[in-house]
Amino acid sequence: QVQLVESGGGLVQAGGSLRLSCAASGRTFSRYSMGWFRQAPGKEREFVAAISWGGNRYYADSVKGRLSISRDNAKNTVYLQMNSLKGEDTAVYYCAAGLPVIATAESVDFWGQGTQVTVSS
Repeated sequence: QVQLVESGGGLVQAGGSLRLSCAASGRTFSRYSMGWFRQAPGKEREFVAAISWGGNRYYADSVKGRLSISRDNAKNTVYLQMNSLKGEDTAVYYCAAGLPVIATAESVDFWGQGTQVTVSS
């Protein structure tokens, strides 16, 4: 089992920044691909970003150039730096872990409980 705990969500004005953190415990963190998904009210959960165990990064087209994923294997933590936030970024953000890669919700083995991000215009 891998336990994931997100933090860093909150309320921010459009154009502002937030950094989400996800602390992992349990099995060997560094072996897992890590990612972030989000779910807005009335919408399906969607892929945001992922980072492989080797450090390769993948982003949804809607967040490229604004959001950045990183990981610190020594701290068992993955981050999502969010800049130039827009109203459409408002959602619950979920941390995810899976093998060998994360691309869809079906490819995720473990989920965090989610953290709310609200962008006001």
